[in-house]
Amino acid sequence: WVTGMRRDQGVTRTDIAKVVEDLDHPPLIKINPLADWSQEQIESYIETNKVPVNALHKKNYPSIGCAACTRAVEPGEDIRAGRWWWENPEHKECGLHR
Repeated sequence: WVTGMRRDQGVTRTDIAKVVEDLDHPPLIKINPLADWSQEQIESYIETNKVPVNALHKKNYPSIGCAACTRAVEPGEDIRAGRWWWENPEHKECGLHR
């Protein structure tokens, strides 16, 4: 399966590889083609290719999941601080993809 996960998105993602065997769901392979992209590269690609963007991004929601698991991020907070905000920062994957 393909993700949009990037290494610059938080402490749990700094070491992600572009292709990973999903040990929790064999024989699935997880592909992270944007793993080494920066936020600036993402924004440039979006602008150049006129990719539609969720309106919540402009309202301080840099990472969007389900309504119950997502809140706006305050200035200076990590970009994933609004996801699973009540949980341990090392476990902020909601698992909707499973």
